[in-house]
Amino acid sequence: MIAPSRKVASPWVVNINDLRGLAKRRLPKAVFDYLDGGAEGEITLGENRRAFEAITFRPRQAVAVGACDLRTRVLGTEISFPAILAPVGYSRLMHPGGEVAAARAAGKAGTGYILSTISGHKLEDVKAGSMGPVWYQLYLVGGRKAAEGAIERAGAAGFSALVITIDTPVAGMRERDPRNGMVELLTGNVLAKIPFLPQIFAHPGWLASFLFDGGVPKLENVIVPGEGAMPLTDAASALRRSVVTWEDIRWIRKSWSGPIVIKGVLTAADARRSVDEGATAIVVSNHGGRQLDGVPATIKVLPEITAAVGTQTEILIDSGIRRGSDIVKAICMGARAVLIGRAYAYGLGAAGEAGVARALEILRQDVDRTLRLLGCRSVLDLSSGYVEYPPDWRRREKGVEHDDYRL
Repeated sequence: MIAPSRKVASPWVVNINDLRGLAKRRLPKAVFDYLDGGAEGEITLGENRRAFEAITFRPRQAVAVGACDLRTRVLGTEISFPAILAPVGYSRLMHPGGEVAAARAAGKAGTGYILSTISGHKLEDVKAGSMGPVWYQLYLVGGRKAAEGAIERAGAAGFSALVITIDTPVAGMRERDPRNGMVELLTGNVLAKIPFLPQIFAHPGWLASFLFDGGVPKLENVIVPGEGAMPLTDAASALRRSVVTWEDIRWIRKSWSGPIVIKGVLTAADARRSVDEGATAIVVSNHGGRQLDGVPATIKVLPEITAAVGTQTEILIDSGIRRGSDIVKAICMGARAVLIGRAYAYGLGAAGEAGVARALEILRQDVDRTLRLLGCRSVLDLSSGYVEYPPDWRRREKGVEHDDYRL
């Protein structure tokens, strides 16, 4: 049998899609489709990729580049290249190492990791496992007291920023999940599990590691007063009772003294509101096409948001990033850095920490190669002059002042 580190090495794995294939073979269909799928008709899921493909490069030829400098600074901290690992819920179902393994790989690669509230490992263990910056992504599941407890723990553990996700008043309708029996497989009803058991038994390696890890984990960072850690199976229903509002961000600011990042911004109005509410950075995000289907690709709205607040806050972007060239395109169009989700989660599902490390290695090499081919010596030198994108993406850049939450 090929060792995990060799399994994800070249020539077996040369791009992120190869890691996706390995994850699909190792994981039960319910777990893989939870990672891979999007909401409803998956229109936005597909549009995220199509939009990146619509951007073309304008290289500078006959340039002796030499060594490329991939470093940048996000929230005052230097990272080795402009990609940070996004929060991915249920990571421990993909691999027992889960969030700890992903954070460790990020730290070794010289970049950051964002821990989801919907996580199976304690936040203290995740922070201890990483040599790099670690941020905590907050949902209000479990109520305000549970959230305040998590914020206090994150501060004590050394998390350097708080990420507030604003696009999840309810979980999106990810149609693959009910078809695959995701809920039934996670609950204790044996009879309900029976129709879906063949897909589990078809992946004995995953099943053995899952059982050895103790089965379905609890949400170790959602401690409900008087009840303890929330069961993972309660997460979806808890989200429906925990809508994040702008008023919530105000009391969160009183509980957290560090930088606040607001994630889920898709309009200039929400970008400006985020700045007015004290956000140090925003994440232009459609949740990877997993929430409201039919919203635009994030890269398409980036020019509008950059025009509105690009001089007032740091802008990050996620959704649809599968290659280092995508990262370069996003930086050229105004992002400080990107968040990657599925790209590293495929690696986690395929081979744990080794798979995440390989995903980061692939993307870093892609960014370096793209800069060399563009004739650009540094990530900090990238600009809109290196790319061309459809002219209709620019249509709102001069009119964003008319889309204002204050009106």
